[in-house]
Amino acid sequence: MTPSTPPRRRARGRVRAAVLGAALLALVAPSAAPAVPAPAGAAPHGSETCARTPGPLSGDARRVLEVARKARKDLRLNAVLLRVTVDGREVVTGALGESMTGVPAEPDMHFRAGSVAFAHIGTALLRLVEQRRVRLDDTVERWLPEVPRAGEITLRMLANNTSGLHDYVTDPAFGAELTPHPFKQWTPEELLAFPFSHDLWYDPGTNWSYSHANYLLLSRALERITGTRIDRLVRELVTGPLGLRETRNSFTPEIPAPVLHAFTSDRGLYEESTFWNPSWTTGPGAVITSTVCDMARSAQGIGSGELIGPRSYRVLLDPGTVGLGTPTRTCPATICLKQTEERHFGLGVIVSGGWLLQNPSFSGYAALQAYLPSKRLAIAVSATKTATTADGNMAQEVAGRIAAALAPEDPLVP
Repeated sequence: MTPSTPPRRRARGRVRAAVLGAALLALVAPSAAPAVPAPAGAAPHGSETCARTPGPLSGDARRVLEVARKARKDLRLNAVLLRVTVDGREVVTGALGESMTGVPAEPDMHFRAGSVAFAHIGTALLRLVEQRRVRLDDTVERWLPEVPRAGEITLRMLANNTSGLHDYVTDPAFGAELTPHPFKQWTPEELLAFPFSHDLWYDPGTNWSYSHANYLLLSRALERITGTRIDRLVRELVTGPLGLRETRNSFTPEIPAPVLHAFTSDRGLYEESTFWNPSWTTGPGAVITSTVCDMARSAQGIGSGELIGPRSYRVLLDPGTVGLGTPTRTCPATICLKQTEERHFGLGVIVSGGWLLQNPSFSGYAALQAYLPSKRLAIAVSATKTATTADGNMAQEVAGRIAAALAPEDPLVP
């Protein structure tokens, strides 16, 4: 979710990551049988353990771990955590490398999961719509009177990134403040001051551009609509029903033990970044940590539309973004990025080919949750860096190789 390169490179990487999307026509009903057989004795839905798959491994389980080992070496990664499931049943769960010097990585380690929270908030919004507590096309002036042109911006526009609001993460003024102060506790008002100081990129609903401000504001709107704090609301509507016991919000930089430690060269020196303050990534109550087991379950639950009806699932796949993303005189091509049927932003998710995914990457942490409905295949990966790791989200690189091994006809290209 949050970039992990110097300010200018971070901005470019964030924009590239935000436009990942997919062919809506490919995301229809799942096939009747999974393409990858789950091994005998695999853990069922709701398993409370997140441990290495016991050996000796064979078949797809062995193949996935071999792919991950090679990827860790090729990409010069410090640690790789992974879990793959088919129809909710474990194919393999594993951990490679070290959390920190002398401490082996383990699958049950917690890490920052960033924009995975956006997928949960998007589904929470759809559930509230189904309950008729709100409408997607309600304008937000009643709940967010502080937002410029609030009478024209709808909940749908916040959720699908068509509001026209600037992204504070790519604002040079924000980067100049964040880089030297990684432990700063940011307030929503401080963050929103950056986009609110600019005119909108375009008239609300007429174009597409990624902005962290959208989900910060959407979280605030849902809190005011329901009278429930966003972390409690999401647990009630999404993470609780999905059984995500290890996916938690924190109002501080704390991460529950056991912790996967992170390292980064963002500031020019390879240093530990585990407890850098993530308060700037989104609104209070939506800053989450998770495990690969929870993320695989999240990928399946969100990606299959398990908690929502067919009509809402169609909106999840395309809430009106396909065809938007046109550079204009006031919105450059680096901001207003093309949203195609093959690749576009859904409602809280990225749709890419046949996959639905989220791909957080910030402060040395990189992760990816991805789900392929046609094969009921879920992949979750978390990766951390060494001093020689290249820029970019290396978790999605690892996941892409796993997908190529298990579903070669459906490349995972975030």
